[in-house]
Amino acid sequence: MSMLSIEEIKLLKEKLQKLKGTDWETFLGEQIQLLEKIERSVDATNSTQIDRLDKTLDWYREDIKYKRAYPNIDPLLYEHIKTKIGQFSKTNAYCSLEIGPGNGIFSKDMRQWKMNYFLEVLPELEEKIRRRFKPPHQKYLKFFLTGRTDCANIPQGSCNFVFSWDTFTFFTQPHIQQYLHDIKRVLIPGGYVFIQYADCHFDYDLNEAKRGYWNYNTKTNMEKIIKDEGYEIVEMAQFRPGANFAIFKKPGNENPAIYKKTEITLD
Repeated sequence: MSMLSIEEIKLLKEKLQKLKGTDWETFLGEQIQLLEKIERSVDATNSTQIDRLDKTLDWYREDIKYKRAYPNIDPLLYEHIKTKIGQFSKTNAYCSLEIGPGNGIFSKDMRQWKMNYFLEVLPELEEKIRRRFKPPHQKYLKFFLTGRTDCANIPQGSCNFVFSWDTFTFFTQPHIQQYLHDIKRVLIPGGYVFIQYADCHFDYDLNEAKRGYWNYNTKTNMEKIIKDEGYEIVEMAQFRPGANFAIFKKPGNENPAIYKKTEITLD
């Protein structure tokens, strides 16, 4: 008999919560309380445990090295993500910010912006990403290091677009929330954020969390984080399981680039 993982406990609790308000409310309330007690006993509830769940710099280095040899983004998925990025590039009056560019698969797709900011934890990646751009464009690239979520070096109100793929899946929910809080400062009113996240409602994502590669998250939790930070949700969908994304914006109307939701999925 296999043991329930913490990810499965969280998922079951979330499903039971959706049934509250029915005739089963008393029963469900008792079961949810029991699951919360179990969850607290095994989950990371203090700062030390949360730090343990965040990846180390050496872990990221090994992951980057592995993905260089075995890419996890196929040509079809790349084209769909690139198409999405292009919908935000209808003006060059502002800058873009890419969080966790890694090997720089999508970095060159930011060329249309006035300035391209990159936020990374690994300093050695700057040289690798710069190689993807021709010499005349080098002056429009700026790289900054962050220890966790800090983006203080990026000018306030300078960006109308923040992008991240294959990065936020590794973060705990408190880490994600702090990041979304911090990047509000660099966004103009009406600026967009387009990020990948883990949705453990799907077996693929849940399995990645169970094996410790991704951190547990769901669409329900992600919606709450986004709304709690004061953003407006524009679109939450997936290209396929394991390629879930959220697009949301900082309230306001200063952005001349208006994103229109499109239905793009991978079979």
